Amino acid sequence: MIEKRLAELGVALPTVSAPAGAYVPAVISGNLVFTAGQLPFVGGLLSQTGKVGEPATVDEAGDGGGASGLVSPSDAKAFAQLSALNALAAVKSVLGSLDRVTQVVKVTGFVASDPSFYGQPGVINGASEFLVDVFGQAGVHARSAVGVAVLPLDSPVEVEIIVSFE
Repeated sequence: MIEKRLAELGVALPTVSAPAGAYVPAVISGNLVFTAGQLPFVGGLLSQTGKVGEPATVDEAGDGGGASGLVSPSDAKAFAQLSALNALAAVKSVLGSLDRVTQVVKVTGFVASDPSFYGQPGVINGASEFLVDVFGQAGVHARSAVGVAVLPLDSPVEVEIIVSFE
């Protein structure tokens, strides 16, 4: 049922990415699944790296151009959704089916932020809104959206989730 909903949303569960360290993608404890932090990988690659921020305006920079290498908040929001999709793949890898999920309990999102960027909640809304689109009321969750200096592999975002299941 959930994978049918994903198809209706135009997305398919990816293959779980191999861990980049000494950990596993997801662990079951009691009736909860805890995922490792998930990056916005597509086919094992990050499509963009760098800090999230707004390009500088002419008045701010004085040169007519924006700060180079910044990931736009709208792109980062899409990357947060992709990270949440990768987290669902990790959940499925230990549960066998996403139909066993009864509640998305908690989402923690990290945003590699330019020092002047304060829109972390809007970026992580990409993950939160997606999970509600997929699970309906069972996708409503508690959340933290944290700005950090840098993330693994210079990823702009990282998302981890906790779900309950039957």
